[in-house]
Amino acid sequence: MKKSYRMRACARLVMAATGLGSAIAAAQTYPARSILVVSPVQAGSAGDTSLRLVTQKMSENIGQQLVVENLPGAAGMIGVDRLARAAPDGYTIGGISDSTLTYVPILQNRAGFDPLALFDPISLVSTSTWVLIAHPSLPVRNAKELVALAKARPQSIDYASAGNGGSHHVVMEMFKAATGASLLHVPFRGATQAALDVQAGRVPVMFSALSVVLAPIKAGRLNALGVATETRSPLLLEVPTLAESGVPGFVFSTWTGMFAPKGTPRAAIDRVNGEVARALNDPVIRERLLSLGATPRPGTPDALAELTRSTFARMAKVIKDAGIKGD
Repeated sequence: MKKSYRMRACARLVMAATGLGSAIAAAQTYPARSILVVSPVQAGSAGDTSLRLVTQKMSENIGQQLVVENLPGAAGMIGVDRLARAAPDGYTIGGISDSTLTYVPILQNRAGFDPLALFDPISLVSTSTWVLIAHPSLPVRNAKELVALAKARPQSIDYASAGNGGSHHVVMEMFKAATGASLLHVPFRGATQAALDVQAGRVPVMFSALSVVLAPIKAGRLNALGVATETRSPLLLEVPTLAESGVPGFVFSTWTGMFAPKGTPRAAIDRVNGEVARALNDPVIRERLLSLGATPRPGTPDALAELTRSTFARMAKVIKDAGIKGD
Protein backbone atom coordinates (compact mmCIF):
# COMPACT_ATOMS: atom_id res chain seq x y z
CA MET A 1 0.00 0.00 0.00
CA LYS A 2 2.82 2.38 0.92
CA LYS A 3 4.62 1.62 -2.33
CA SER A 4 1.43 2.15 -4.33
CA TYR A 5 0.78 5.45 -2.56
CA ARG A 6 4.33 6.62 -3.29
CA MET A 7 3.92 5.68 -6.96
CA ARG A 8 0.65 7.61 -7.23
CA ALA A 9 2.18 10.60 -5.46
CA CYS A 10 5.14 10.56 -7.84
CA ALA A 11 2.78 10.33 -10.79
CA ARG A 12 0.85 13.37 -9.57
CA LEU A 13 4.08 15.31 -9.12
CA VAL A 14 5.15 14.45 -12.67
CA MET A 15 1.77 15.51 -14.02
CA ALA A 16 1.87 18.77 -12.05
CA ALA A 17 5.38 19.49 -13.26
CA THR A 18 4.35 18.75 -16.85
CA GLY A 19 1.31 21.04 -16.53
CA LEU A 20 3.44 23.78 -15.01
CA GLY A 21 5.95 23.38 -17.80
CA SER A 22 3.19 23.65 -20.40
CA ALA A 23 1.79 26.77 -18.74
CA ILE A 24 5.23 28.39 -18.65
CA ALA A 25 5.81 27.49 -22.29
CA ALA A 26 2.42 28.90 -23.25
CA ALA A 27 3.15 32.13 -21.38
CA GLN A 28 6.50 32.44 -23.13
CA THR A 29 5.10 31.89 -26.64
CA TYR A 30 1.84 33.87 -26.33
CA PRO A 31 0.90 35.59 -28.52
CA ALA A 32 2.07 33.49 -31.44
CA ARG A 33 -0.22 35.26 -33.94
CA SER A 34 -2.40 38.35 -34.28
CA ILE A 35 -5.07 39.17 -31.70
CA LEU A 36 -8.56 40.35 -32.62
CA VAL A 37 -9.81 43.22 -30.45
CA VAL A 38 -13.57 43.72 -30.52
CA SER A 39 -14.66 47.36 -30.12
CA PRO A 40 -18.48 47.48 -29.81
CA VAL A 41 -18.69 51.17 -30.80
CA GLN A 42 -18.20 53.29 -33.91
CA ALA A 43 -14.66 54.10 -34.97
CA GLY A 44 -13.77 57.54 -33.67
CA SER A 45 -15.78 57.17 -30.46
CA ALA A 46 -13.97 58.10 -27.26
CA GLY A 47 -13.28 54.58 -26.02
CA ASP A 48 -12.37 53.40 -29.51
CA THR A 49 -9.85 56.22 -29.97
CA SER A 50 -8.11 55.38 -26.68
CA LEU A 51 -8.22 51.67 -27.49
CA ARG A 52 -6.59 52.16 -30.90
CA LEU A 53 -3.78 54.28 -29.51
CA VAL A 54 -3.00 51.65 -26.88
CA THR A 55 -3.32 48.59 -29.14
CA GLN A 56 -1.12 50.18 -31.80
CA LYS A 57 1.64 50.63 -29.24
CA MET A 58 1.07 47.10 -27.91
CA SER A 59 1.45 45.73 -31.45
CA GLU A 60 4.79 47.50 -31.78
CA ASN A 61 5.98 46.24 -28.41
CA ILE A 62 5.06 42.55 -28.73
CA GLY A 63 5.66 42.07 -32.47
CA GLN A 64 2.14 40.79 -33.19
CA GLN A 65 -0.76 42.77 -34.60
CA LEU A 66 -3.74 43.66 -32.42
CA VAL A 67 -6.49 44.16 -35.00
CA VAL A 68 -9.41 46.32 -33.84
CA GLU A 69 -12.81 45.37 -35.26
CA ASN A 70 -15.70 47.79 -34.73
CA LEU A 71 -19.07 46.15 -34.12
CA PRO A 72 -21.48 48.96 -33.18
CA GLY A 73 -25.22 48.57 -32.80
CA ALA A 74 -27.75 47.96 -30.02
CA ALA A 75 -25.76 50.42 -27.85
CA GLY A 76 -22.74 48.10 -27.99
CA MET A 77 -24.45 44.82 -27.23
CA ILE A 78 -23.80 43.38 -30.72
CA GLY A 79 -20.07 43.55 -30.02
CA VAL A 80 -20.52 42.25 -26.47
CA ASP A 81 -22.45 39.22 -27.72
CA ARG A 82 -19.76 38.57 -30.34
CA LEU A 83 -17.00 38.66 -27.72
CA ALA A 84 -18.93 36.41 -25.35
CA ARG A 85 -19.20 33.73 -28.09
CA ALA A 86 -15.48 33.86 -28.98
CA ALA A 87 -13.09 31.05 -28.13
CA PRO A 88 -11.40 31.73 -24.74
CA ASP A 89 -7.89 31.26 -26.13
CA GLY A 90 -6.46 34.77 -25.74
CA TYR A 91 -6.72 35.58 -29.44
CA THR A 92 -10.03 37.45 -29.19
CA ILE A 93 -10.35 40.16 -26.56
CA GLY A 94 -12.45 43.31 -26.28
CA GLY A 95 -12.15 46.95 -25.39
CA ILE A 96 -15.50 47.75 -23.77
CA SER A 97 -16.95 50.80 -22.04
CA ASP A 98 -18.64 50.81 -18.67
CA SER A 99 -22.00 51.72 -20.21
CA THR A 100 -22.03 48.70 -22.49
CA LEU A 101 -21.27 46.29 -19.66
CA THR A 102 -23.13 47.82 -16.77
CA TYR A 103 -26.17 49.90 -17.68
CA VAL A 104 -27.16 49.14 -21.26
CA PRO A 105 -28.18 45.60 -20.15
CA ILE A 106 -30.33 47.10 -17.38
CA LEU A 107 -32.14 49.44 -19.76
CA GLN A 108 -32.54 46.68 -22.34
CA ASN A 109 -34.10 44.44 -19.68
CA ARG A 110 -31.51 41.68 -20.08
CA ALA A 111 -32.57 39.68 -17.06
CA GLY A 112 -29.72 37.97 -15.23
CA PHE A 113 -26.98 39.69 -17.25
CA ASP A 114 -23.70 39.43 -15.35
CA PRO A 115 -20.60 40.87 -17.06
CA LEU A 116 -18.23 38.99 -14.77
CA ALA A 117 -19.91 35.68 -15.60
CA LEU A 118 -19.32 36.31 -19.31
CA PHE A 119 -15.88 37.90 -19.28
CA ASP A 120 -12.52 37.80 -17.53
CA PRO A 121 -11.28 41.35 -16.77
CA ILE A 122 -7.81 42.19 -18.11
CA SER A 123 -7.09 45.86 -17.40
CA LEU A 124 -8.68 49.27 -17.16
CA VAL A 125 -7.46 51.45 -20.04
CA SER A 126 -8.72 55.00 -19.55
CA THR A 127 -11.41 57.30 -18.21
CA SER A 128 -13.03 60.07 -20.29
CA THR A 129 -14.09 63.66 -19.62
CA TRP A 130 -17.63 64.52 -20.74
CA VAL A 131 -18.99 67.84 -22.00
CA LEU A 132 -22.43 69.25 -22.81
CA ILE A 133 -22.40 70.71 -26.33
CA ALA A 134 -24.80 72.63 -28.57
CA HIS A 135 -24.91 73.79 -32.17
CA PRO A 136 -24.12 77.54 -32.40
CA SER A 137 -27.60 78.19 -33.81
CA LEU A 138 -29.17 77.26 -30.46
CA PRO A 139 -29.47 80.55 -28.51
CA VAL A 140 -27.78 79.32 -25.31
CA ARG A 141 -24.24 79.72 -24.00
CA ASN A 142 -24.31 77.64 -20.83
CA ALA A 143 -26.28 74.90 -19.09
CA LYS A 144 -28.44 77.34 -17.15
CA GLU A 145 -29.65 78.98 -20.37
CA LEU A 146 -30.32 75.57 -21.94
CA VAL A 147 -32.47 74.53 -19.00
CA ALA A 148 -34.41 77.80 -19.13
CA LEU A 149 -35.01 77.44 -22.88
CA ALA A 150 -36.05 73.78 -22.53
CA LYS A 151 -38.55 74.71 -19.83
CA ALA A 152 -39.92 77.60 -21.90
CA ARG A 153 -40.25 75.39 -24.98
CA PRO A 154 -41.02 71.92 -23.54
CA GLN A 155 -40.56 68.90 -25.81
CA SER A 156 -39.31 71.10 -28.65
CA ILE A 157 -35.52 70.64 -28.31
CA ASP A 158 -33.97 67.36 -29.44
CA TYR A 159 -30.82 65.78 -28.07
CA ALA A 160 -28.63 63.19 -29.81
CA SER A 161 -27.20 59.99 -28.35
CA ALA A 162 -25.16 57.03 -29.54
CA GLY A 163 -28.12 54.70 -28.98
CA ASN A 164 -30.75 53.70 -26.45
CA GLY A 165 -29.28 52.94 -23.05
CA GLY A 166 -25.75 54.13 -23.78
CA SER A 167 -23.73 56.76 -21.91
CA HIS A 168 -25.00 59.66 -24.05
CA HIS A 169 -28.60 58.67 -23.33
CA VAL A 170 -28.14 58.04 -19.62
CA VAL A 171 -26.16 61.19 -18.83
CA MET A 172 -28.74 63.42 -20.54
CA GLU A 173 -31.57 61.70 -18.70
CA MET A 174 -29.64 62.30 -15.47
CA PHE A 175 -29.30 65.95 -16.49
CA LYS A 176 -33.04 66.19 -17.19
CA ALA A 177 -33.86 64.62 -13.84
CA ALA A 178 -31.51 67.03 -12.05
CA THR A 179 -32.78 70.17 -13.79
CA GLY A 180 -36.34 69.53 -14.94
CA ALA A 181 -35.34 70.34 -18.54
CA SER A 182 -37.68 68.97 -21.20
CA LEU A 183 -35.69 67.47 -24.10
CA LEU A 184 -36.52 64.81 -26.71
CA HIS A 185 -34.23 61.84 -27.35
CA VAL A 186 -32.93 61.13 -30.88
CA PRO A 187 -30.81 57.94 -30.84
CA PHE A 188 -28.14 57.27 -33.48
CA ARG A 189 -26.15 54.12 -34.21
CA GLY A 190 -22.97 55.52 -32.73
CA ALA A 191 -21.34 58.51 -31.04
CA THR A 192 -19.43 59.68 -34.10
CA GLN A 193 -22.53 60.05 -36.26
CA ALA A 194 -24.47 61.68 -33.43
CA ALA A 195 -21.75 64.30 -32.94
CA LEU A 196 -21.56 64.97 -36.70
CA ASP A 197 -25.31 65.61 -36.81
CA VAL A 198 -25.03 68.08 -33.95
CA GLN A 199 -22.22 69.84 -35.83
CA ALA A 200 -24.46 69.97 -38.90
CA GLY A 201 -27.30 71.45 -36.86
CA ARG A 202 -29.71 68.61 -37.51
CA VAL A 203 -29.92 67.94 -33.76
CA PRO A 204 -29.09 70.91 -31.53
CA VAL A 205 -27.60 69.41 -28.37
CA MET A 206 -25.95 66.35 -26.78
CA PHE A 207 -23.51 65.15 -24.16
CA SER A 208 -20.26 63.79 -25.58
CA ALA A 209 -16.88 62.52 -24.50
CA LEU A 210 -14.51 65.43 -24.95
CA SER A 211 -12.16 63.54 -27.27
CA VAL A 212 -14.88 63.24 -29.94
CA VAL A 213 -15.76 66.96 -30.03
CA LEU A 214 -12.66 68.85 -28.87
CA ALA A 215 -11.57 69.87 -32.39
CA PRO A 216 -14.97 71.28 -33.49
CA ILE A 217 -15.30 73.10 -30.15
CA LYS A 218 -11.89 74.72 -30.70
CA ALA A 219 -12.91 75.58 -34.29
CA GLY A 220 -16.16 77.22 -33.16
CA ARG A 221 -18.40 74.66 -34.88
CA LEU A 222 -19.83 73.61 -31.51
CA ASN A 223 -20.46 75.48 -28.27
CA ALA A 224 -19.33 73.85 -25.03
CA LEU A 225 -21.95 74.62 -22.37
CA GLY A 226 -20.20 72.91 -19.47
CA VAL A 227 -17.91 70.02 -18.54
CA ALA A 228 -19.22 67.22 -16.32
CA THR A 229 -16.19 67.29 -14.02
CA GLU A 230 -15.51 68.60 -10.52
CA THR A 231 -12.96 71.09 -11.84
CA ARG A 232 -12.49 72.72 -15.23
CA SER A 233 -10.75 70.74 -17.93
CA PRO A 234 -7.20 71.95 -18.70
CA LEU A 235 -8.12 71.53 -22.36
CA LEU A 236 -11.06 73.97 -22.05
CA LEU A 237 -10.22 76.31 -19.21
CA GLU A 238 -12.68 78.90 -20.48
CA VAL A 239 -15.59 76.43 -20.21
CA PRO A 240 -17.27 76.22 -16.78
CA THR A 241 -18.16 73.00 -15.01
CA LEU A 242 -21.83 72.09 -15.01
CA ALA A 243 -21.87 72.91 -11.30
CA GLU A 244 -20.69 76.42 -12.16
CA SER A 245 -23.33 76.52 -14.92
CA GLY A 246 -26.27 76.03 -12.59
CA VAL A 247 -26.38 72.26 -12.02
CA PRO A 248 -24.86 71.74 -8.55
CA GLY A 249 -22.97 68.50 -7.96
CA PHE A 250 -23.42 67.18 -11.49
CA VAL A 251 -20.41 64.97 -12.34
CA PHE A 252 -20.20 62.23 -14.96
CA SER A 253 -17.37 60.24 -16.54
CA THR A 254 -16.93 56.91 -18.29
CA TRP A 255 -14.22 54.26 -18.48
CA THR A 256 -12.97 51.73 -21.01
CA GLY A 257 -11.43 48.40 -20.06
CA MET A 258 -10.09 45.29 -21.75
CA PHE A 259 -11.90 41.99 -21.23
CA ALA A 260 -11.56 38.42 -22.52
CA PRO A 261 -14.14 35.64 -22.94
CA LYS A 262 -14.69 33.73 -19.71
CA GLY A 263 -12.15 30.95 -19.25
CA THR A 264 -9.27 32.62 -21.09
CA PRO A 265 -5.91 31.26 -19.77
CA ARG A 266 -4.51 33.34 -16.95
CA ALA A 267 -1.13 33.43 -18.69
CA ALA A 268 -2.72 35.25 -21.63
CA ILE A 269 -4.60 37.67 -19.36
CA ASP A 270 -1.45 38.49 -17.41
CA ARG A 271 0.58 39.03 -20.59
CA VAL A 272 -2.01 41.40 -22.08
CA ASN A 273 -2.38 43.20 -18.75
CA GLY A 274 1.36 43.81 -18.61
CA GLU A 275 1.42 45.07 -22.19
CA VAL A 276 -1.50 47.45 -21.55
CA ALA A 277 0.40 48.95 -18.61
CA ARG A 278 3.57 49.17 -20.70
CA ALA A 279 1.73 51.03 -23.46
CA LEU A 280 -0.11 53.38 -21.09
CA ASN A 281 3.12 54.26 -19.30
CA ASP A 282 4.76 55.25 -22.57
CA PRO A 283 5.21 59.06 -22.39
CA VAL A 284 4.03 59.63 -25.97
CA ILE A 285 0.87 57.53 -25.56
CA ARG A 286 0.14 59.06 -22.17
CA GLU A 287 0.44 62.61 -23.48
CA ARG A 288 -1.67 61.81 -26.54
CA LEU A 289 -4.48 60.41 -24.37
CA LEU A 290 -4.37 63.39 -22.01
CA SER A 291 -4.55 65.78 -24.98
CA LEU A 292 -7.84 64.13 -25.95
CA GLY A 293 -9.41 64.42 -22.52
CA ALA A 294 -8.75 60.78 -21.64
CA THR A 295 -6.80 59.77 -18.53
CA PRO A 296 -4.62 56.61 -18.69
CA ARG A 297 -5.61 54.13 -15.96
CA PRO A 298 -3.59 50.89 -15.98
CA GLY A 299 -4.53 48.41 -13.27
CA THR A 300 -4.87 44.78 -12.27
CA PRO A 301 -7.57 42.35 -13.45
CA ASP A 302 -8.94 42.22 -9.89
CA ALA A 303 -9.21 46.01 -9.76
CA LEU A 304 -11.18 46.04 -13.02
CA ALA A 305 -13.45 43.29 -11.71
CA GLU A 306 -14.25 45.36 -8.62
CA LEU A 307 -14.79 48.50 -10.72
CA THR A 308 -17.18 46.62 -13.01
CA ARG A 309 -19.09 45.22 -10.04
CA SER A 310 -19.38 48.60 -8.28
CA THR A 311 -20.33 50.49 -11.46
CA PHE A 312 -23.08 47.97 -12.19
CA ALA A 313 -24.56 48.46 -8.72
CA ARG A 314 -24.19 52.26 -8.72
CA MET A 315 -25.74 52.75 -12.18
CA ALA A 316 -28.64 50.42 -11.39
CA LYS A 317 -29.50 52.79 -8.53
CA VAL A 318 -28.97 55.92 -10.66
CA ILE A 319 -31.26 54.56 -13.39
CA LYS A 320 -33.94 53.64 -10.87
CA ASP A 321 -33.74 56.91 -8.92
CA ALA A 322 -33.80 59.06 -12.08
CA GLY A 323 -36.58 56.99 -13.64
CA ILE A 324 -34.55 56.43 -16.82
CA LYS A 325 -36.20 54.15 -19.34
CA GLY A 326 -34.91 52.48 -22.50
CA ASP A 327 -36.78 53.93 -25.47
